[in-house]
Amino acid sequence: MAVSDVPVDPGRDEAREAAARELGDPAYVSDDPNPLERAIDWVLERLGELFAGAGGMSGFTAVTTIVALAVVVAVVIRLRTGRTGRALRSGGEVFGSAALTAAEHREAAEKAAAAGDLAEAVRERFRAVVRELEQRGVLDARAGRTVDEVASEAGAALPALADDLRGAAVQFDDVWYGGRPATEEGYRRVVSVDGKVRG
Repeated sequence: MAVSDVPVDPGRDEAREAAARELGDPAYVSDDPNPLERAIDWVLERLGELFAGAGGMSGFTAVTTIVALAVVVAVVIRLRTGRTGRALRSGGEVFGSAALTAAEHREAAEKAAAAGDLAEAVRERFRAVVRELEQRGVLDARAGRTVDEVASEAGAALPALADDLRGAAVQFDDVWYGGRPATEEGYRRVVSVDGKVRG
């Protein structure tokens, strides 16, 4: 159909057909939706059906259902992104299979920082802090200790450094379990904690 054939004020059916032809153009067609998009579409469809059916519910039942759904969504989001989610994911061990000294972990941290790998630098410097605490007898050398256990046990043994140790643990958690990018500032905070532990 030529542009001159399109009526200035098309009717509903003509407008729908013109829109369908235009949107059928390959330039507008995207790849198939990914699984997340399909899941979101499915949830939205179910919510649409729920709201369409809410007309037959009493006002109290409809409001209660909507509030319950909102609470479920809020809890899921909180578990995935908040402190609770981080706590659930932070059960990972501080150390891998290699047994290095605090000095070796510091050296690895500095090499990683120099190479621009700040996430690895944060991890290695935190490991240096833990190994230093073990070498000084503040913590017992125990395999499988988690980041939260380090902060709790070392903070109890060194109350003056408890907040610093908790901050270093949170930095480690944020980078390795929370998916946040490591920063130079965050790395320097862990370096500072390491210096205080050594002092």
